[in-house]
Amino acid sequence: MLPFKTYSLNLHGKLVTIDRPWVMGIINVTPDSFYSGSRVNDESSLIERVHQMIADGADIIDVGACSTRPGSEQVDAQGEMERLQWALQIIRRVAPDVILSVDTYRANVARRCVEEWGADIINDISGGMIDKEMFQTVARLHVPYVLMHMRGTPETMTSLTDYDNVAADVLEWMARRIDDLRQMGVADVIADPGFGFAKTVNQNYELLARLHAFHALNAPLLVGVSRKRMIYTPLGCVAEEALNGTTVINTLALQQGAHILRVHDVKAAAEAVKLVSLLRQCSNYSLVKKS
Repeated sequence: MLPFKTYSLNLHGKLVTIDRPWVMGIINVTPDSFYSGSRVNDESSLIERVHQMIADGADIIDVGACSTRPGSEQVDAQGEMERLQWALQIIRRVAPDVILSVDTYRANVARRCVEEWGADIINDISGGMIDKEMFQTVARLHVPYVLMHMRGTPETMTSLTDYDNVAADVLEWMARRIDDLRQMGVADVIADPGFGFAKTVNQNYELLARLHAFHALNAPLLVGVSRKRMIYTPLGCVAEEALNGTTVINTLALQQGAHILRVHDVKAAAEAVKLVSLLRQCSNYSLVKKS
């Protein structure tokens, strides 16, 4: 098991330390996200979901308003902003201290979410490739940025899976993009290899097997595999039946030093974090005794 590397993030002037794996709970204010259990469409349901996630151990709540599943109907920027404004204002009212991430690839949406509605982190599935203004916007906002690897768009990504070596190619791409961000003054970059985005089922497992290599990026590592096709296809089930498989993959990611698990099911992920952390403590203690 890999040792856990500690990182710090600057959240609006407050320094927070990732000294154990964090759990990021997913809330989608969309009608068509691939997993129906993540969707909320009214205020009472949203408030209940937020309180439950916090009680279950969520460190971050990630709010999305534009589905990125293949074949999904894409909402325009105005529609996305209206959904996010509604959700973020409610969450900030009922949970003022929770760390809020916003899942968007549009720079102007990101800006308004941070400046007007209280978002702390920008989570961009496109790694700045869809909206070329995203990097400059994040640099001006001085907020942590989740850089995720994807090719193409949600509509085209399933046809863009030709790699020489998926882990090496993704790692090289991410290293270049992180270098660009740091040269622009973005201090806090979180690296997400993009499981399920422009990758086949087998390629996702190749990526998982080499996840430890991504620590070379010198950035916190986010893993988002929750209930995805890479889990339910090999198991012959559907997303609604993929919680056990998700926990298995999350556990393997934790053993390779993942810093943040992005999940639909916070309690299960928090339990995995607790148990793997106990194992890591015992492993470290054994190494100390031997030395």
